[in-house]
Amino acid sequence: MLKASVNVRLMENLLQWDPLGYGVDAYETECVDVVQAVHELDDTEILAKKIQDIYEFSFEEFIPLSKCKAKALELMVIKNEEDSCSL
Repeated sequence: MLKASVNVRLMENLLQWDPLGYGVDAYETECVDVVQAVHELDDTEILAKKIQDIYEFSFEEFIPLSKCKAKALELMVIKNEEDSCSL
């Protein structure tokens, strides 16, 4: 149950992000991939690179790593808030 609420919050955060200017409804597949990565990774730098790679693979456009780092940090906060609440 907890994982579901984390995933919902991660997805809501990501679905509001429009890093390439295509509109917020253009990235659902990428959002799912990023949520998966958030659960697999604990390092913000590695997650930022993974986010960059996911979007670049789909759109063949590069999101600046600084934007990806900011997003990775937001996502890690959501993930870690849930972890600390469940202790």
